[in-house]
Amino acid sequence: MNAPDDFSPAAAPSAVNGGASTLAEALADRLREMIIEGDLQPGTRLNERALCDRLGASRTPLREAFRLLAAEHLVELQPNRGAQVVSLSDDDIRESFEVLGALEALAGELACRHISVDDVAEVKALTFEMLACHARRDLPAYYRINRLIHQRITRAAGNALLTQVYSNLNQRIENLRFRSNFDQQKWDKAAREHADMVDALETRDGARLGAILRHHLHEKCQAVLEGRRAEREGLA
Repeated sequence: MNAPDDFSPAAAPSAVNGGASTLAEALADRLREMIIEGDLQPGTRLNERALCDRLGASRTPLREAFRLLAAEHLVELQPNRGAQVVSLSDDDIRESFEVLGALEALAGELACRHISVDDVAEVKALTFEMLACHARRDLPAYYRINRLIHQRITRAAGNALLTQVYSNLNQRIENLRFRSNFDQQKWDKAAREHADMVDALETRDGARLGAILRHHLHEKCQAVLEGRRAEREGLA
């Protein structure tokens, strides 16, 4: 499930971010995916030499990429100690998911008032594509499309401040949302909930969509916390 090691900054993936305009942004995109998909675990110290070799980059743009990710609260820059991937406590995770769930619920309610027929069709098409990835058990591809779906719904709310706050908070826990699908049963349930989201969008049932999204985030939070607890008990 991990991302491949090969990387060409000139061809950096940007389905999510709309295209990287500089080498540092391309490197940040790649590092972000590595953090989300677990190649770089929370608390991992970022070895500049190893990453330069792996990504085919020099230290100057790599350090700028670190600064970009630090602004997103994905990386922590420590004086004289370099950079490391941010690690959240259980309380941080619980609080983040609670707030994000409320934001997504509000976005869902507003989206049902404002979303166009074409945008509903796009979300529906993305959902079918995502479910095909689920059937293939291709979690990285599934999650990239999943992320687009949630972004489309939030943007359809027509509230710029909501979109900005949502984006800033969601970046902090995308790696956790990815990990929440490691449990097969929970992944299957999350995929089914996306079909319900499409149905609520098509019928413009804002209350139902809001409730689905809030529950969806609650379930992801529980999956993450249960997984962390199991890891700690396994190490005990």
